[in-house]
Amino acid sequence: MITSWRRRQESEETREETAAVPGRPEGTGRPEGTGTPGGPGDDEAVTGEPTGPGPGEPDTAEEPAPPPAGPVTNLVVALVIVALGAAGLVGSWSLGLGGASAPSAGMWPFLVSAAITCLGAALLFQAKRTGDAETFSSSSWLVLGGLATMAAFASLIGVIGFEIPAALLAFVWLRFIGRESWLLSTLTSLGIVVAFYLLFVAVLAVPIPHLF
Repeated sequence: MITSWRRRQESEETREETAAVPGRPEGTGRPEGTGTPGGPGDDEAVTGEPTGPGPGEPDTAEEPAPPPAGPVTNLVVALVIVALGAAGLVGSWSLGLGGASAPSAGMWPFLVSAAITCLGAALLFQAKRTGDAETFSSSSWLVLGGLATMAAFASLIGVIGFEIPAALLAFVWLRFIGRESWLLSTLTSLGIVVAFYLLFVAVLAVPIPHLF
């Protein structure tokens, strides 16, 4: 008799605990739709949302951003930009500017160099206040490589024309900096040169150095 009374009491306590937890059917100690207790399905059954990437899905967790460069690095970068712009101004002036109605070969490079110089000066005045720049890392070498190819382009355009340097510049930027395929980089670089030639040489008759 005592044993039967204890069994009835334990059965009633079990039913009360089960009814106190929403989503649990009578006679079970776990929510519906779950596997083993503490397994990956427990949190998903309670919240109704998956707790991690599904099968075959990449993990989209964001990587921590690199620390800011700091005022000293910002100052050095601004000075380098101003120096590059000033060098472009001198080189463009040596090619000749011409006039608004008849621009010479150095007109457009001069305007671009002037814009670069002004932007560098603006960065120079904001070197201590800006926090957008990132510290130097391995990816920064791509920026230096891009600047080196632009310098090579500027030094070769007056010697062999713009066609070959422009094609090489576009190819290097697309293939090695943009990580595009070999075929797309080749076709796009050739298309850019053809479009520039038709626009500036054939249509506008801009006197820029060219081979053909």
